[in-house]
Amino acid sequence: MQKYVKPILAVLALYLLAPVATACDTPATVCSEPSSGAFPLIHKGRPVPVVVDKQADPAVLRVAESFARDLQRVSGGKTAVIKSPKKLKKTAVVIGVLGNNPFIEQWVNQGKLDVIGLAGTWEGFQVSVIDKPWKGMDKALIIVGADRRGAVFGTYDLSQKLGVSPWYWFADVPPERKSSVYITSGTRRDAPKVRYRGIFINDEQPAMQAWAEKKFGGFNADMYEPVFELILRLKGNYIWPAMWENVFHVDDPQNTVLADQMGIVVGTSHHEPMMRAHYEWHQEGSDQGPWDYRKNSENLRAFWRGGIERMMSKGDDKGFDSLVTLGMRGDGDEPMTEGTAITLLESIVQDQRKIIEEVTKKPAKELPQVWALYKEVQEYYDKGMRVPEDVTLLFCDDNWGQIRRLPEKDLDRPGGYGVYYHYNYYGAPRSYKWTNTIQLGKVWQQMNLAWERGARDIWIVNVGDIKPTEYPTEFFMDMAWDPEAMTADAQANYARVWAARTFGEKLADQIASLQNRYDQYSSRRKPELTDRSSFAIGKPTKENLVTGEFYTIVQQWRKLDADMKKLKTKIRPDQADAFFQLLEYPIASYANLYEMYFSAAWNLRLAMSFDTRANYFASQAEQAFAYDKSLTEKYHSINNGKWDEMLKQVHMNYITWTAPTVNSMPQVMRIVGKERRVIFQEQGCAGAHCPLEIEASDFDRSQSGKGLSWQHVENLGQSKAAVIAMPQGRESTTVADGVKLEYDIKVPQNTGLKLTLQLSPSLDTRNQGGLKIAVSIDDGPIKTLSYDLLPTANAAKQEREKAWYKAVIENRQLLKTTFDKIDSGARTLKIWRIDDNVILEKIFIDFTHSS
Repeated sequence: MQKYVKPILAVLALYLLAPVATACDTPATVCSEPSSGAFPLIHKGRPVPVVVDKQADPAVLRVAESFARDLQRVSGGKTAVIKSPKKLKKTAVVIGVLGNNPFIEQWVNQGKLDVIGLAGTWEGFQVSVIDKPWKGMDKALIIVGADRRGAVFGTYDLSQKLGVSPWYWFADVPPERKSSVYITSGTRRDAPKVRYRGIFINDEQPAMQAWAEKKFGGFNADMYEPVFELILRLKGNYIWPAMWENVFHVDDPQNTVLADQMGIVVGTSHHEPMMRAHYEWHQEGSDQGPWDYRKNSENLRAFWRGGIERMMSKGDDKGFDSLVTLGMRGDGDEPMTEGTAITLLESIVQDQRKIIEEVTKKPAKELPQVWALYKEVQEYYDKGMRVPEDVTLLFCDDNWGQIRRLPEKDLDRPGGYGVYYHYNYYGAPRSYKWTNTIQLGKVWQQMNLAWERGARDIWIVNVGDIKPTEYPTEFFMDMAWDPEAMTADAQANYARVWAARTFGEKLADQIASLQNRYDQYSSRRKPELTDRSSFAIGKPTKENLVTGEFYTIVQQWRKLDADMKKLKTKIRPDQADAFFQLLEYPIASYANLYEMYFSAAWNLRLAMSFDTRANYFASQAEQAFAYDKSLTEKYHSINNGKWDEMLKQVHMNYITWTAPTVNSMPQVMRIVGKERRVIFQEQGCAGAHCPLEIEASDFDRSQSGKGLSWQHVENLGQSKAAVIAMPQGRESTTVADGVKLEYDIKVPQNTGLKLTLQLSPSLDTRNQGGLKIAVSIDDGPIKTLSYDLLPTANAAKQEREKAWYKAVIENRQLLKTTFDKIDSGARTLKIWRIDDNVILEKIFIDFTHSS
């Protein structure tokens, strides 16, 4: 192998985000028309055979069979997987690993295949078209991996470019049939930039648990096989398995074997150390004693040793492919102690690493390990606790999409850093588990910040039940593969790219519009945090119902739902199930939920004054409740009941942070008497003293400085586009550095004004006492505004926690100040960058007379 080890060549242009219909002038990529030197992958409906060495790694053998099925899905014609070169014909696809495939070695030695720079890359792959590989053969398409997962990713990368969605099973996305497909001549190469990229199946009860039991008999190998395949097709390599009342390695021992055979790295969640599921501790009986290291260290060490021994039970010196979580939290994912027990936790980590060395008979640094700085564990890190440098430090968000801390120094430590991010959460202020409420712009902004700050070794996202967070999960994994390629512009265009490769180019623009609007509207509040009191509804009059914020929001949802239903008629019949899962159900169910709460709000308002118009809204609320049930029943019935039970999660009328036991509609009242017509009338502010609402992206001028410049970020927050200073991750600046935005405003008369900045919630990832931004009018006094959402000190904890609750509930942070004695006429509002990770969405100005 050493003869191949050269400096790694620059990776060719990224094809990951390209739509299915790729240009035919790029090397080794899919084209529908023949070109000079192109490889005919499918010709007149007949795909070429797939060649793999019979001694290949199980992961490579599996992906060869999978690719053959993909070729059949696209072409309609069958092909063979060949393990002997004697059966080859004029053309073939060859899949293998560099240094472990005799065919590939032969071509390298003959100078027919150039692999210089590929060897030694983590999960890198190369796709090449070569001529005359063997006597009697015209061409071969070679997919060669630097390691076994590289071969898998290279193969599935080609599958996706052929039009086979990673969600072909998990969302029933069909490929478009093609009678001819060609691979252009030449070579292309790719490799991931984040080392471990994966998902956490979490909070899997009641939905995914019930579905898995009904369809597969539980979380067994039959269930995990399509999960593992999905991860690999998304070019991921890592999983934290379901853990509420599930034990991955015990419930079905074939889970462990299958993951290793397919190439999946198995870990355990942030509070489950040493390859042991926490539920496993309770399964093995109460005679083990408490989950308390101060009182029960001997039994805990024996328990943890069992986890490492099981990991090494494969029968070789490597064991099953694993990433070991270190540390300890309290029983049931709670704090271990009331204080910050640094000495105790340091001794726990030392003892765990000693167990690793005793069982593996190797230095602990040779086994990948991670320490998750989740919730109170981060305080240990903030107060100085450190683990050995080979252990990856996994920073976490606040469970609501705001990363809490990022590395400040030692960026070259061998273990590096990572991020654990949430699309789903079971906790305060309310659980959110039902549907997709994730906005791509926010994910991009936070993970781009993480990348720029050096968190580049592990990216893992809590996806709950996998469904229905398919769309943001695909984005997360795409970005993890190459964070540098996922620019702000690439993120802004992602919905269209995703729509094109999922449903085809023809309707991509319209589908992207639906998805982007859904993302923005759903970002206002999680459904579990929404009720009839969430938004202002105005006041009723005798003739008309005066509109308020709630009405405006409902109208947006109605328009989105109508546009979705109109587009649905243009979808191919074979795409109907996928469209329902990925677009129709999320939009229709969310819009309907707003209708129900809106009607309940007006019912209560009118009923309190004995207005018979309340009866109309009572009926509307009841209809919405019934429609929600029918939508769920349809979801559970599509594709012959394939997804029955998957949407079992309760999602309305929450009272506490946990959940009600069943869906129920808000209580409504009916008034006896003759019903009156219901009419809505738009009313708005008019006159010189109406408040100004300015989109942050509508600045009149911007000024750069210190290597920073302002950039619009679409799909971020509740405005058309947020604004941040790029690149992210830079140190704080001062007003003297001049990094600012300017907005021209007209002051109606000599007055004062109240200024409100609406920001997307974000946290102080540097632990510097909060985040700051500055404002001024013209060249007047500069006012610095600051906020610090997460509690860091006992004295301030309660108030800060209230502020954080409000910010995550409303998904915005408001900063307010006043200016007195502003002269009338043309003025300039200036907003100055001070700290990184401050995300400006909107500006509100209320003109008031000075006292």
